[in-house]
Amino acid sequence: MQTYFPATTRDSADGRLADEIIRKCVHCGFCNVTCPSYQIVGNELDGPRGRIYLIKRALEEGRPGAALRDHLDTCLTCRNCETTCPAGVRYGELLEVGRRVAHQQVPRPARERVRRWAWRQVLTRRRLFAAAEAAGGLLRPLLPRRLSRPLPPVRAAGAWPAARHARRMLVLPGCVQGALDASIDAAAARVLDRQGVSLVPVTTSGCCGAIDLHLAQEEAARRHMRRTIDACWPDIENGAEAIVSTASGCGVTLKEYGRLLADDPTHAAKAARFSALVRDLSEVVDPQGAGVSCGPATRVVFHSPCTLQHGQSLSGRTEAVLTAAGAEVLPVVEPHLCCGAAGTYAILQPEISEGLARRKLAHLDAARGDVWLTANIGCQVHLQGHGERPVRHWINWLDERLAQAAHTGPVGPR
Repeated sequence: MQTYFPATTRDSADGRLADEIIRKCVHCGFCNVTCPSYQIVGNELDGPRGRIYLIKRALEEGRPGAALRDHLDTCLTCRNCETTCPAGVRYGELLEVGRRVAHQQVPRPARERVRRWAWRQVLTRRRLFAAAEAAGGLLRPLLPRRLSRPLPPVRAAGAWPAARHARRMLVLPGCVQGALDASIDAAAARVLDRQGVSLVPVTTSGCCGAIDLHLAQEEAARRHMRRTIDACWPDIENGAEAIVSTASGCGVTLKEYGRLLADDPTHAAKAARFSALVRDLSEVVDPQGAGVSCGPATRVVFHSPCTLQHGQSLSGRTEAVLTAAGAEVLPVVEPHLCCGAAGTYAILQPEISEGLARRKLAHLDAARGDVWLTANIGCQVHLQGHGERPVRHWINWLDERLAQAAHTGPVGPR
């Protein structure tokens, strides 16, 4: 795709990056075939190819309008298009440029700005989110329907093994996951403890920055990133082997700190080292160590989050661990499509989000499994809120299976 940027744009950092990415696009449209929002809306401008045209035109003409902002808003940032694209277009990076331009030049109505600010404050602060959820239980009958669905019951964390191994890895409690399901990190600590690794929580860390980044609040996102790096840095210098992400939605951002802070005067080098240490949980759980001798395999339906299979390119990694632990991982129709959670997307784009949730739930249900598992708290809460089946993080299932095997010997299906 040819670009005709004015000199001022062409010579800027955003202009050079956009020019490099857009010129790789060959107009093939394969991206639209696997784009979740395009599947629901059916509008070319709500697919990657159309959004690329809008970004290109905004940079060429220097007069972006509300159409750019609104059609970029319908993007879930699932990056399915990157997996599909035969030309290697880095759509996610281009989307950041487009959102930056829209944020700077196309102001939102005051009411919408306040609404987005409020959600950012709540979702990026664990204690504030926990308090809001507690209050939500009382206020839920007064809330709009899309916000009134009950969240899954808060699960107790359970015992956290003492740090006793020479091998140490770090885990970030995060914001939403720490408040909604503390059992996930505790289960990860117990599983890794059985494999000779001590998982150490970095309690002074906060939000990873993903929510602010997706809402075009880039400086706020960078503040979160620098704070996270600083919180982990003493342990990194002390020999921590890895930084483990138990939520794939956070993990995909943590792995990009090096790129996102490449020009930071104080944290660029630290960010590169930090990102190099980040691992999704599926990358550090040893499938051989997860092996459980058992009877008939548990029929598992695994929803692989977009941030795991597209953002981190880890398709099949979790499934291999589950299979080693005695699961029959069942095939699911359209496994590549987003469930509609996508951070704040379910709140800000409810119609598209609910359409994707219904589509995903129909496919999961058709697989006829005994257990539904996923790898991201956002997907977990979103799917359970729209359906009737319990959805769990895969590490909880594995932790229970290993514990039962240790105490009672071979186990059957759960």
